[in-house]
Amino acid sequence: MKVLIYKWKVFNQEDIAEAFFDYGYEVVEYEEPSVYLDEAKGLKFHDNNELTNIIKGVDMVFSFNYFAHISEICNKLGIIYISYTVDSPLISLYHNSIYNPCNYIFVFDKFFYYQLKELELEHLFYLPLGANAKRIESQLEKSNIPSCLDIKDYKYDLSFVGGMYHRNSYDNIKDKLDEDLKNYFNEVLKEQLFSPGMDIIDNSLSVELLTKLLEITDFKQSEGSFSDILTIFTNTFLGFKLANIERVVILNALAAALKNYGYKVDLFTDDTDNNLENVILHNTVDYNIEMPEIFRQSKINLNISLRNIRTGIPLRVWDVLASGGFLLTNKQIELEDYFKIGEDLVVFESIDEAVTKSLYYLEHEKERKEIARSGFERVKKYHSYCQRIGDILDCIAGNKE
Repeated sequence: MKVLIYKWKVFNQEDIAEAFFDYGYEVVEYEEPSVYLDEAKGLKFHDNNELTNIIKGVDMVFSFNYFAHISEICNKLGIIYISYTVDSPLISLYHNSIYNPCNYIFVFDKFFYYQLKELELEHLFYLPLGANAKRIESQLEKSNIPSCLDIKDYKYDLSFVGGMYHRNSYDNIKDKLDEDLKNYFNEVLKEQLFSPGMDIIDNSLSVELLTKLLEITDFKQSEGSFSDILTIFTNTFLGFKLANIERVVILNALAAALKNYGYKVDLFTDDTDNNLENVILHNTVDYNIEMPEIFRQSKINLNISLRNIRTGIPLRVWDVLASGGFLLTNKQIELEDYFKIGEDLVVFESIDEAVTKSLYYLEHEKERKEIARSGFERVKKYHSYCQRIGDILDCIAGNKE
């Protein structure tokens, strides 16, 4: 059996390839050249003849996230297409091609999964993300970085590895909004910042406002797409703007509080923000090599989930724990389905609680190390990509019977 992994600029594809290989599959990897018809709108040229010839020789195609043109080719050839989401909501799934019978779609955010269930897709499944803890453990051993229980020489007190969304779609159109509309969205974002979830944003967009936004954003859909301006603006515009505000506010609060006790906050990102204060800035890091080392060598690793991920567990959570790092994360509903809160990781529900718990665990090393060890062991034992691929193959086999 042969599987093609359709590669793009996303992490953890090599771990998926390894998992398929462990199940006895021959693995072929292909990355399509990025040739843009309209770079501003993200429209790409696809050489469907070349792709068809490449896909012809395999039994199934796998990709993180969903690509309509791959589905269409697989459907014509009668080849299984596996799509496993890493973004939520995934706008590319709002396309007519999702009804192709070749598709097996796996969604990591249960909230989004239930939204998609209303579309009555033939092969739709819920599946959380995971990590390759064994690979990371071996890699860190080769780098002479001690285990989470044995490590003594930490490089960082509290670290955050991730985007700041300083460049976002909302800021790109902000100058086109009149003052009343600007002030309205500023208030909406401010209220949502200090309230959990996305309910305030969800309820902020009337038909009248959406009509105005249609004109301002020059909203257009690609052929076959049925996403709407409400979904796009809620998530791509306001959701990412909220992420920018929230991450700046939380990091600044932590940096200010920890500074008083002699601790530092380090940020690793490719998208910094001028509003950050007392935060030590670093460039973005390599996912496979540098990132696990930072996670292991940080006393505390911070996760701030995008609000767009309504209930699911983002990839950063799995990666920190798989690296043997201690994790302090915002509350996500699905965390309790897979982890023991306070034993495998620590959760905060407010900025004040994030500050309080950071200071506590910086001062209580034994507890911190035990929690890091427990989280690592749980991910290693129950949540490997090998197990996830096994679940995917079982779903496919079950639907073939």
